[in-house]
Amino acid sequence: MIRVVLPYHLRSLAQVGAEVELDVAPPVSVRSILDALEARFPMLRGTIRDHVTLARRPMVRFFACEQDVSHDPMDSPLPEAIAAGKEPLWVIAAIAGG
Repeated sequence: MIRVVLPYHLRSLAQVGAEVELDVAPPVSVRSILDALEARFPMLRGTIRDHVTLARRPMVRFFACEQDVSHDPMDSPLPEAIAAGKEPLWVIAAIAGG
Protein backbone atom coordinates (compact mmCIF):
# COMPACT_ATOMS: atom_id res chain seq x y z
CA MET A 1 0.00 0.00 0.00
CA ILE A 2 1.19 3.47 -0.91
CA ARG A 3 0.88 6.16 1.76
CA VAL A 4 -0.05 9.74 0.87
CA VAL A 5 -0.11 12.71 3.26
CA LEU A 6 -2.55 15.41 2.21
CA PRO A 7 -2.81 19.06 3.31
CA TYR A 8 -5.65 19.99 5.65
CA HIS A 9 -8.00 21.51 3.06
CA LEU A 10 -7.80 18.41 0.83
CA ARG A 11 -8.31 16.13 3.84
CA SER A 12 -11.45 18.09 4.68
CA LEU A 13 -12.71 17.90 1.12
CA ALA A 14 -12.13 14.13 0.91
CA GLN A 15 -13.23 13.60 4.54
CA VAL A 16 -10.13 11.57 5.42
CA GLY A 17 -7.38 11.66 8.01
CA ALA A 18 -3.94 13.15 7.46
CA GLU A 19 -2.71 10.06 5.64
CA VAL A 20 -4.45 7.82 3.12
CA GLU A 21 -3.38 4.42 1.84
CA LEU A 22 -3.77 3.49 -1.81
CA ASP A 23 -3.22 0.35 -3.81
CA VAL A 24 -1.03 1.39 -6.75
CA ALA A 25 0.37 -1.03 -9.32
CA PRO A 26 4.07 -0.73 -10.17
CA PRO A 27 5.83 1.26 -11.44
CA VAL A 28 4.93 3.75 -8.73
CA SER A 29 5.11 7.35 -9.92
CA VAL A 30 3.48 10.64 -8.97
CA ARG A 31 1.08 10.17 -11.90
CA SER A 32 0.04 6.65 -10.86
CA ILE A 33 -0.48 7.78 -7.25
CA LEU A 34 -2.57 10.79 -8.30
CA ASP A 35 -4.60 8.61 -10.68
CA ALA A 36 -5.37 6.21 -7.81
CA LEU A 37 -6.07 9.08 -5.39
CA GLU A 38 -8.53 10.76 -7.78
CA ALA A 39 -10.21 7.43 -8.60
CA ARG A 40 -10.81 6.72 -4.92
CA PHE A 41 -11.68 10.31 -4.00
CA PRO A 42 -13.31 11.90 -7.09
CA MET A 43 -13.92 15.14 -5.20
CA LEU A 44 -10.14 15.76 -5.39
CA ARG A 45 -10.12 15.91 -9.21
CA GLY A 46 -8.88 19.30 -10.30
CA THR A 47 -7.50 20.25 -6.89
CA ILE A 48 -3.98 18.84 -7.21
CA ARG A 49 -3.66 18.93 -11.00
CA ASP A 50 -5.50 20.63 -13.82
CA HIS A 51 -8.67 18.92 -15.11
CA VAL A 52 -7.65 19.09 -18.76
CA THR A 53 -3.85 19.02 -18.92
CA LEU A 54 -3.33 16.97 -15.73
CA ALA A 55 -0.39 19.26 -14.95
CA ARG A 56 0.47 19.96 -11.32
CA ARG A 57 -1.27 23.06 -9.97
CA PRO A 58 1.27 25.90 -9.44
CA MET A 59 0.89 26.06 -5.65
CA VAL A 60 1.14 22.29 -5.09
CA ARG A 61 4.39 20.45 -4.37
CA PHE A 62 5.26 16.76 -3.99
CA PHE A 63 7.90 15.42 -1.60
CA ALA A 64 9.27 11.87 -1.61
CA CYS A 65 11.81 10.83 1.02
CA GLU A 66 12.40 14.50 1.91
CA GLN A 67 13.17 15.38 -1.72
CA ASP A 68 11.11 17.82 -3.78
CA VAL A 69 9.95 15.83 -6.81
CA SER A 70 7.47 18.49 -8.00
CA HIS A 71 9.42 19.32 -11.16
CA ASP A 72 10.44 15.75 -12.02
CA PRO A 73 8.54 14.08 -14.89
CA MET A 74 5.21 12.78 -13.53
CA ASP A 75 6.02 9.25 -14.75
CA SER A 76 9.45 9.04 -13.08
CA PRO A 77 9.64 6.09 -10.69
CA LEU A 78 9.55 7.13 -7.04
CA PRO A 79 12.05 5.79 -4.48
CA GLU A 80 11.62 2.21 -3.25
CA ALA A 81 10.70 3.47 0.24
CA ILE A 82 7.59 5.11 -1.26
CA ALA A 83 6.74 2.07 -3.41
CA ALA A 84 7.08 -0.21 -0.39
CA GLY A 85 4.92 2.01 1.82
CA LYS A 86 7.74 2.72 4.28
CA GLU A 87 7.62 6.45 3.53
CA PRO A 88 4.64 8.56 2.40
CA LEU A 89 4.39 10.84 -0.60
CA TRP A 90 3.68 14.30 0.79
CA VAL A 91 1.34 16.63 -1.09
CA ILE A 92 2.03 20.16 0.11
CA ALA A 93 -0.16 23.10 -0.87
CA ALA A 94 0.93 26.68 -0.37
CA ILE A 95 -1.59 29.25 0.73
CA ALA A 96 -1.00 32.63 -0.86
CA GLY A 97 -2.43 35.87 0.30
CA GLY A 98 -1.64 39.46 0.47
